[in-house]
Amino acid sequence: MYSPFKFRPKLFDCLSGYSMKTFGADLSAGVTVGVIALPMAMAFAIGSGVTPAAGIITAVVAGFLTSFLGGSRVAIGGPTGAFVAIVAGIVATHGVQGLLICTMMAGVMLLLMGLIRLGVLIRFMPSPLVKGFTTGIAVIILCGQLKDLLGINAETAGSANVILAVSELVPLLDQASIPTFIVGILCVAGILCWPKKLGKRVPSSIMVMLLATVASMLLASYAGIELETIGSRFGGIPRSVPAPSLPVFDLATFQTLLAPAMTIALLGAIESLLCAAAADAMIDDQHNPDQELMAQGIANIITPLFGGIPATGAIARTAANIRNGGRTPIAGMIHAIVLLLIMLLAAPLARYIPLAVLSAVLIVVGINMGDWKEFTYLRRYPRSDVTVFLVTFLLTIIFGLTQAVTVGMFAACILFIRRMSEQSRVWVRLLHHRSIGNGGSGFLPEEGEEGEYHQGRPDGANGQDDTGERNDDLLLINLTGAMFFGAAQKLRRIMRYSKQPPKVVVLQMSTVISLDATAITTLDDIIGKFRKKGVEVILVGLHSQPLSALTRSGVLRDLVPGNIVRDMDAARRRADDILENRERDEA
Repeated sequence: MYSPFKFRPKLFDCLSGYSMKTFGADLSAGVTVGVIALPMAMAFAIGSGVTPAAGIITAVVAGFLTSFLGGSRVAIGGPTGAFVAIVAGIVATHGVQGLLICTMMAGVMLLLMGLIRLGVLIRFMPSPLVKGFTTGIAVIILCGQLKDLLGINAETAGSANVILAVSELVPLLDQASIPTFIVGILCVAGILCWPKKLGKRVPSSIMVMLLATVASMLLASYAGIELETIGSRFGGIPRSVPAPSLPVFDLATFQTLLAPAMTIALLGAIESLLCAAAADAMIDDQHNPDQELMAQGIANIITPLFGGIPATGAIARTAANIRNGGRTPIAGMIHAIVLLLIMLLAAPLARYIPLAVLSAVLIVVGINMGDWKEFTYLRRYPRSDVTVFLVTFLLTIIFGLTQAVTVGMFAACILFIRRMSEQSRVWVRLLHHRSIGNGGSGFLPEEGEEGEYHQGRPDGANGQDDTGERNDDLLLINLTGAMFFGAAQKLRRIMRYSKQPPKVVVLQMSTVISLDATAITTLDDIIGKFRKKGVEVILVGLHSQPLSALTRSGVLRDLVPGNIVRDMDAARRRADDILENRERDEA
């Protein structure tokens, strides 16, 4: 357990016993990951609607800070495909300045999440929700690359609605460039089919990018075919890091960008912790989730000052780091330095890179990112999980990630509450003092069902006199599961159980694991109503949480001493004493 507000980067733990051998492994891994990250950083930036330089700046600044300050040994930070859809929407609506402000707001939120120790809670996000919006993002990425893949050089609205975005391209198909399309498809095939053994030494994306750049130059020189490149659209990449500057900020901007900033923060938290958890499994380590969130928060606050975009943990680059020998955060810091050197020394060459190859990189990212097998597994899952997955997926591709996460979380919570309430049951049994075991028993019915309870015997005769009113001495109520606001209605129906109240009510609570405020209030009301009717209430088997909650709330204050017992044998003896005393008093 970590003490509140403890700030200790994983790097500090790794420096103890650090050797030249370890540094050699980190150096090799860092250089390799830096080279791999170059095309991805540019591709993610272009797909997000900003310049490729912004992607490289993000990989440099955020990549260095998340490794230097993070809670994982080997996780690599930077721009990722998860943010492409939402960043593109923010840029289209609020411009680049709006994106910078939104990223800083998300960074503050991530920092606060880490400070108040929400790292563990983020990992409890429902899997169908995460897979739903991840697969939806993959579809958006794939559809968003059609324009560059087809070589269509025309402005579109960049709608977050996949259907509208694709429909915008249909009238522009006559502008498609066949050479660009062929180059793009060949690049996709090259990245996907690159030999895995060779890929450990020569990254597929780098080699394909180099080959495509050479092909583009040859086509321009000998065939007169001009492919759109980074230089033709963006004018190349600057050879220097921009000076930090603070974007203009006001209250109206804050209110407008609050929702997308929360989405970036939530998505960034999920992605970074999933990345760190995946890294732990690969190297048998344990990351500090709160420290990781704080590092991601700081990175997303500082990166926009240099014109960067949102960053989070990058699973593919983290895996490459581990496969190439990286074992400490120094490898991640080296990867950022390598990217910076490439930017400073080789920026002029980047102007010749065709956009089709970067589009191909994003297409492969989208293919690998989507949980496509989930669609074949849907029939195996509970309906509630299927509902959350499909709702989140459809909302993501139709309305965007902000709405999808909001509605998906709401749906997941509602369905979880329903599922938990179904596990909470109220079982009742009517007993005569002189004929114990002859009463009817069963579960209280669900709302809208016939009868006051499901009778244990089909004739329902036991426990009733000729007038049809129950005259039983003792009512045994067995509560199971978590008694919370979702199950409170089942408790309230106890009072409608019989017109003729029993003399003793036994509440068996040995299988009740927890009580919330609604359940406590309901039990207090039930016990009070029974006591007004002269009915003695006995509580059995209270666990620590229910006992503590009922004690603090004052519910137990009004119970007769001795009516809180540990087991059913003690409850039976107590009930016998109460009933025998009443019989003597009545006699």
